Amino acid sequence: MNTGLAAADYFARIPPRWAALFDGEGPVWAVLDRLGAFLADQVAGNLGPAVRPGVPLDRPLVLAPGGPVEGRVEVRCADAAKGRLEVAVDGRVVPGASLLSAGAVFAGADVEIGRGVLVEPGAFVAGPTLVGDHTEIRQGAYIRGHCLVGTGCVVGHATEVKHAVFLDGAKAGHFAYVGDSLLGNDVNLGAGTKLANLRFTPGNVRLRHGGRALDTGRRKFGAVLGDGVQTGCNAVTSPGTLLGPGAMVLPNVTVRSGVYPPRHIAR
Repeated sequence: MNTGLAAADYFARIPPRWAALFDGEGPVWAVLDRLGAFLADQVAGNLGPAVRPGVPLDRPLVLAPGGPVEGRVEVRCADAAKGRLEVAVDGRVVPGASLLSAGAVFAGADVEIGRGVLVEPGAFVAGPTLVGDHTEIRQGAYIRGHCLVGTGCVVGHATEVKHAVFLDGAKAGHFAYVGDSLLGNDVNLGAGTKLANLRFTPGNVRLRHGGRALDTGRRKFGAVLGDGVQTGCNAVTSPGTLLGPGAMVLPNVTVRSGVYPPRHIAR
């Protein structure tokens, strides 16, 4: 039986703040069409005046729930994705603090960072982008804007993300490309996973569902990975790939565009 095309067929949990983005009409990829307007309405930039757009931070910056905190910074625990980031300023732990490391770069003021977030040196974050609580943006990560990243996520070393959504617990830890894509709760991308988003040939991305070809209406469209999807190292999804919840892609496999049911194994 074919998997449906509604967001509810792929994602069991949506953060309440994001409900308007996912509750609209149309197939699941219509979320990408609404993402820009949603971010424009929702992102409350909170980086503070010490962050100059496009200029690497020259010292660590601690963001407390009430705003930036100045002083001598000490990181006592850096396991942000497990909710265990602990930052002290002048010897006193700052509850709920996020840490923007020296050397991180932010392009634009329309970036919102949640509580307990770690942004490592060398990361680049462009707006509009919203990063949820207890998330790690690791060294060398490249977030190109129009990105919505949930709670407990990882955007890893040398991972590039643009116009994409990570639901809670989604992780792209190493050398991944996530473009024009939706990652469900607790998705895990193996090292080197690429979610390709642009066809070689002209025209919109098309996919087959229910025995017929569907025009997605999008020139760029990567993948929709339902809750709990896992990919092995160096896996590739072709533009317009929809994987149902619990599906797996084995290492070094390229998945053709199309709609795949829950718990499918791509070999």
